[in-house]
Amino acid sequence: MEHYINVRQSSNIPASSRSRSLTHTSPAEVSLQAALDALGDPVRRRIVRELAEVPDWTRPCGTFTHLPVAKSTLSHHFAVLRNVGLLEQRDEGARRLNRLRRDEFEGRFPGLLTLVLAEEPPETGGGKGDG
Repeated sequence: MEHYINVRQSSNIPASSRSRSLTHTSPAEVSLQAALDALGDPVRRRIVRELAEVPDWTRPCGTFTHLPVAKSTLSHHFAVLRNVGLLEQRDEGARRLNRLRRDEFEGRFPGLLTLVLAEEPPETGGGKGDG
């Protein structure tokens, strides 16, 4: 499994223990079953869709608090996505930024991410139209 340690931009700031424990898996080493299991959760699919809408490294984990899960559960969802090679994260100060590994994942599982991104999110109430 490919693991690498998050490297900080500024060498005069020591890496926190949080960033030292951050490992990333190459999509090339992930089974189809693991990828399907990770994408089987609607919250994780929503994280993926939201990350696909923004440039790399612009969306911190802290901006996903609108999702209907506890902070610890949200951390678990990010770890699952990272462990199947869908997500790369790096610490920048107090924030953890995210990058969707779209090309790498698509190379390993052609069309799977496209299906997830095309999925219509479930209505959360107060949707469009007259109700």
